[in-house]
Amino acid sequence: MEEYDVAIVGYGPTGATLAHLLAQCGLKVLVLERENAAYHLPRAVHFDGEVMRVFQWAGIAEALEPLTRANPGMRFVDATGRLLLDWPRPQGEGPQGWRASYRFHQPDLERLLRAGLAERPEVTVRARCEAFLVEDRGDMVELRFEDMARGRVERARAAFVVGCDGARSLVRRFIETGMEDLGFHERWLVVDTILRADKPALGDHSIQYCVPERPATYVRGPGPRRRWEITVLPGEDSAEVARPERVWELLSDWLTPEEAELERTAVYTFHSLVAEEWRRGRLLLAGDACHQTPPFMGQGMCAGIRDVANLYWKLALICRGAVVGDAADALLQSYATERKPNAREYIRTAVRLGGLINTCGTEEALRAALPGVGGTARMESIAPPIGPGLGLGEGAGRLFGQPRLADGRRLDAAFPHRWVVVAEADLAQGLNLPPGAVLVTSETSDAADHLARLGARAAVLRPDRQTLGTADTPEGLAALVARILPAPIDIHEQEMV
Repeated sequence: MEEYDVAIVGYGPTGATLAHLLAQCGLKVLVLERENAAYHLPRAVHFDGEVMRVFQWAGIAEALEPLTRANPGMRFVDATGRLLLDWPRPQGEGPQGWRASYRFHQPDLERLLRAGLAERPEVTVRARCEAFLVEDRGDMVELRFEDMARGRVERARAAFVVGCDGARSLVRRFIETGMEDLGFHERWLVVDTILRADKPALGDHSIQYCVPERPATYVRGPGPRRRWEITVLPGEDSAEVARPERVWELLSDWLTPEEAELERTAVYTFHSLVAEEWRRGRLLLAGDACHQTPPFMGQGMCAGIRDVANLYWKLALICRGAVVGDAADALLQSYATERKPNAREYIRTAVRLGGLINTCGTEEALRAALPGVGGTARMESIAPPIGPGLGLGEGAGRLFGQPRLADGRRLDAAFPHRWVVVAEADLAQGLNLPPGAVLVTSETSDAADHLARLGARAAVLRPDRQTLGTADTPEGLAALVARILPAPIDIHEQEMV
């Protein structure tokens, strides 16, 4: 029976990204996927700069970016077209080393992820293989799966199994967890179109039409792709509303059949759910298997990528034996305590936005529901911190930006999967770093700008670039450095930048 460090059930963007990161840390990985090929039609259409940074780690960002479109932001308008709320997204390179917001075509992303994994000998991908039994035996997990192409039942063993297998997750059933319901369950018609010719009048911004009679969302995709999401009213038949003739009636305010072709239409019931338990022993969940969100913030896939960014290096440390016993258990437990509050807060915000789109007609209602809306009815970033886990003191749990080094390289390109101390140069003098950690100072990078955003003179960054903590004195920094764990990859010498 073949043995692996980690078995991943599900080969969507979340599972594929996790496989990349684990392989880079030298782990032997099995991926099981029941389908023969990636889904060829649009699904997710947005990711942010934080997620592009993770794709950078996976080695696909440079190839992916030309296939995307920078998103200028989102606008909320009433039935007359009056602007209620403007949520602009900054253009140009942002703190994460990439643009703040991207529109993309999911098949493009999956093609790049899968092509990259084909070059990684550490990863075995088994398509047309459906897992049906996941048994935690204490020291190892045994999986049984059917190779549907050959009609054979096979077995494998892994130190850990991660369910990236979507809303109907098999692994979640074996964890036997319930789901916290945040109260949003609505049917929406999703229509993907391909323009026959450019239509500038549609605009580049995403637009939320706050029309109580029939709320709708417009999204510009890359190239000629455009999407509408339209509420399905109570009493309407899902099959009837998705018929092409009815779809064109609903799109008539924006588009005619002569101007575009329908690429895909489907009625979805959007949910707002968070798994109560994200881990049981050696079984873990990531992506839609442990949280489902309405689409109004475009954070569904993003949340799954954040999950695996938090999880991969913890699994790598444990599988390599760098962290053992109770410390290993605590490290794994921090995955859920850190990620769940962040995912829940994103979902709650999406639920509030959904409520506004359904019922709102005034700027005052927007401000009442969204405390972050300012006096000019503009909304800035509302990214929440991660929950309590490994963080220490002031500044812990915030995602740190990606400084540019003096030679122009991005921080993570120079030091992937490493613990990094970022500090003002004078504060770091004489600092002793453990093996595998690196020092980046304000003299060798633009780190000062990133520290200023935290209001600190120094920060210790985990491999996932969350802050372990911040410091303003040499003593405080030395105390933080003493809490650095090993790197999730083998590093033999200390480096100074």
